[in-house]
Amino acid sequence: MQESKVIKIGCGEWGFRNRPMREHFEIAREFDIKWLEFGIGGNQIGRLSEFPESDEIEGFKSLNQEFGIETPFCCIENDFTLADQKDHLKMLDKVKKQIQVAADCGAKQVRLFAGFTAVEEVSPKIWERMIKAFADADQLCESLGLTIAIETHGGITFDEEESAHHFNSVSTDPESLIRLLDQLPTRVGFNYDPGNIKAVRPEDKDFCLSIINDRINYCHLKDWTRKGDGWVAVAIGDDDLDYGPLFETMNYDGVCLIEYEPLHDCRDGISRSLDYLQRIEEQSELLSFQR
Repeated sequence: MQESKVIKIGCGEWGFRNRPMREHFEIAREFDIKWLEFGIGGNQIGRLSEFPESDEIEGFKSLNQEFGIETPFCCIENDFTLADQKDHLKMLDKVKKQIQVAADCGAKQVRLFAGFTAVEEVSPKIWERMIKAFADADQLCESLGLTIAIETHGGITFDEEESAHHFNSVSTDPESLIRLLDQLPTRVGFNYDPGNIKAVRPEDKDFCLSIINDRINYCHLKDWTRKGDGWVAVAIGDDDLDYGPLFETMNYDGVCLIEYEPLHDCRDGISRSLDYLQRIEEQSELLSFQR
């Protein structure tokens, strides 16, 4: 018989990307959420700047203290599958500088991407550079007391109707994930985002969980729904991704982060997500959720 599981729930940062940082904390407090994710760079209002100075970092840390909310999760934008070696080395240098910023901000985990090149276009040379980049980044993280989580995220293009069309990258393709598990440093884990895998391969109802279950060290909660031939991001519970069995099967016992992506109604999206989790709890003999 399975033991009961208490799953901690926090809030991801992507849906806050157009809101000042202070508002992230205000919204989290409204929902009694104790854990937040934050981002660095990407020219977003809701993130720290690309290479923040000490006063910006201290201002961010003061929000932690003022609101009593922890921010151990940091998102960094990267692509380690770039074709040009000079571009790749420049990307790696940026990532290393931002890992240092994440540590200065008090983060314990950094979300990175493997890359957004279609899996069939990743040459042996690109693959080798990608693996080495993660080894280099992991070495730095270890010295700073951080761990890396690679998000399960395919490549995306958008059509005229703003529908997202997802395609397999090395972090959503099952065979590539198996290779990554074998070749990455053992400290490097995965940010499990089953919604992103659904949008690449909706027929895969395992959502690659059986492949990476032992290496999940971070988790995003969202779903996608059809719009024409593509997808639009929605809250968990808004479409058909059944998180109940995934929660019961996941070995990961850390904080799971609600990642509601639409910008126009983030409070409503978070509320719907929490309502869905409440319904799961009411229907499950194993699961309960903690904020």
